[in-house]
Amino acid sequence: MDARRTSRRRTWAAALAAALLAATPGAPASSAPPAPAAAMPGFAPARLARLHDWLRRATAADGYLGAVSLLMRDGRVVDWQAYGYRDLARRTPMRRDDIFRIYSMTKTVTTVAVMMLVEEGKLALDDPLSRYLPGFDAPQVLAGGSADAPRLRPARRPLTLHALLTHTAGYPAGLPGDETAVQVMERIDPHGAADLRGFAERMSRVPLAADPGTRFGYDGASLELLARVVEVASGQSFADFLQRRIFAPLRMRDTGFAVPAAQRGRVADLTTMGADGRLRLADTASARHPGAPLNAYASGAGGLYSTAPDYARFAQMLLDGGALDGRRLLGRKTVESMLSNHLGMLDPPVDQFSAGEGFGLGGYVVLDPALRGQLGSPGQFGWSGAASTYYSIDPKERLLAILLLQHLPREDGGKDLPRLAHRFYDLVYQALP
Repeated sequence: MDARRTSRRRTWAAALAAALLAATPGAPASSAPPAPAAAMPGFAPARLARLHDWLRRATAADGYLGAVSLLMRDGRVVDWQAYGYRDLARRTPMRRDDIFRIYSMTKTVTTVAVMMLVEEGKLALDDPLSRYLPGFDAPQVLAGGSADAPRLRPARRPLTLHALLTHTAGYPAGLPGDETAVQVMERIDPHGAADLRGFAERMSRVPLAADPGTRFGYDGASLELLARVVEVASGQSFADFLQRRIFAPLRMRDTGFAVPAAQRGRVADLTTMGADGRLRLADTASARHPGAPLNAYASGAGGLYSTAPDYARFAQMLLDGGALDGRRLLGRKTVESMLSNHLGMLDPPVDQFSAGEGFGLGGYVVLDPALRGQLGSPGQFGWSGAASTYYSIDPKERLLAILLLQHLPREDGGKDLPRLAHRFYDLVYQALP
C-alpha cells in the first residue's frame, strides 16, 4: 500500500470515528443526503436519491414504521439516513442512532469472539466440542423412530467448532426430514435454559438430524454453544467478553444484551402484520418492554441490540482486515478466512438459501451474483436479523451497507409487507459509478 493510500485511509478512519461517535442521541435526521454531492466519493448522487425516495415510500403510512440506512465506502460515511417513525403510533420520527434488535446479526459478533480466542491459542477450529463442554463426547444422530421413541446411532464424525461455526453440525434446522428431530429438540427445550451453561447441558441431550459436515442447515443452537465455549475458554461471561474485548475497543456504546433504562426510549417498536392486514406490536417480551433482554441468557445466536453507527464500526473493522482506529481485534488473514467460503466439503458447496452463495465464518459469502439473482460482487459478505435488519460488506468495492427495520415477517404465508433487502442492495450497487 503506497503512502498516499495509507494517508487517505487514516484520514477516512478518523472521519469515520468522528461521524459515528458525534451523533447526539435523539438528534433529528435530515431528509436530505448528509453531505453535498462533491463529498460523496464513489456514488452517483442522482442514483443515490432513488434509494432515498424508495425508502421514503417503503416507510409511508401503509408500509414499515421506519428505517435507518447507512452506507460507507473507503471507510467514509457516504450516506446515513432515517425514515418514517420509531413508534407504532407514528408520532416520534425515527432517528439515525435509534436502537434495534439485530437478532441474528449477533452471530457475526459471536464468530469474531471465537476467532479472537483461536488467535490466542485458546481454541482451535478442528477441536471437538467435547474438549470444552461435557456431554458431547459421543454425539448421536436420529436414525428413525418417533419423538416418543427415537432411534439413535453414533455420529460418523466428531462435532467440531468449525462445524458449529459453519452450520454444518447437523442439528435440526427445519430442513426436509428434520421434523422428528425438531420435535425431540422442542421437548428438551434448550432455549428455556436460564443461562448458557444450562443451554449447553440441555443441548447435550439433543440428537443430531444429520452427521456433522454433511449438510448446511442454518440453526441458532450452534452459536449458543459457541457462546458457552467462549465463556469456558476465556473465564469470563459471554456478555463481559463482548463488552471488554469488542464493544469497548470499537466504541460501540449502544450495543449489548439489554438497553439501559435511560436509553430505552430510543428502541424502535417491533411490529408484525395482523390478520386484519394492519401492523401491530409483535407478541414478544421485548416488543412489550423495549430494551429488555431478548433471552434469559446472553444469546450468541440472536440476543443483541445495536444501532446503525455501532454496527457500522464493527463491520468496518472486518472490511479493514480486523482493525479500526488503531485497535486490532483480529489478524488480516483471519478475517480473510472468515470472508471465504467454508463449505468446500459439500457438493455443491453452497448454503441452503441460494446456489449463488456459500458460507464463511459468521455470514454468507457471495460466489456468483448472477446466479444469486442480486447485484453484488464475488466475495461480498454479510447476514441479516429476524426483525428485518441487514448488513453487507464488499471488499472488492470497499463498500459497507446497513439497513435496519423492526418488523417480524409472518411465517404462515399471509399478507405482509414486502421484504426490502433485495431491492435495497440493488439500489446501492446501482448508485456506484
